[in-house]
Amino acid sequence: MPDVQNYTPRLRAHYDETVRSAMVEKFSYANPMMVPRLEKVVINMGIGEAVADTKKVQNAVEALTLIAGQKPVVTRAKKSIAGFKVRDGMPLGCKVTLRGERMYEFIDRLITIALPRVRDFRGLNSKSFDGYGNFAMGVKEHIVFPEIEYDRVTDIWGMDIIVCTSSQTDEEAKELLRHFNFPFGE
Repeated sequence: MPDVQNYTPRLRAHYDETVRSAMVEKFSYANPMMVPRLEKVVINMGIGEAVADTKKVQNAVEALTLIAGQKPVVTRAKKSIAGFKVRDGMPLGCKVTLRGERMYEFIDRLITIALPRVRDFRGLNSKSFDGYGNFAMGVKEHIVFPEIEYDRVTDIWGMDIIVCTSSQTDEEAKELLRHFNFPFGE
């Protein structure tokens, strides 16, 4: 087992050793601080069935805690919508923001374990950038993560995963994520 105090996630070490120099070579940055880096990952689970049964949100919180390794925040309705039977303040989902070591560990598991387990996976959409260097993707089933025991799952939920980078353009962000082995489909 690695020394806990000197532990560096595998992807962080890969970024420091290989990705930074490759990005400087490709984009010829004048300053080493200009090299884009991963800033945070936001994972969001919207639970539509929470309108009928609020215990489903607690189940989603437990599942997201296992996946992210960090306790998520319960998201609540901002206003009442009678057509959807939603009341103001009603719990409707959960989200978690990962930074630092947990972020690198999550991305490592996402790329190496979870995405290959997705059925009919043909690669990530390379047009899912927002114009400011952030990448968004959706996963239809949370059971693709190894932390979730398939036999104990009662409901299957999707999740949104947003990877925020410090890059200024989508081209820089795409190159950065490509160095982290994100499987983009062309």
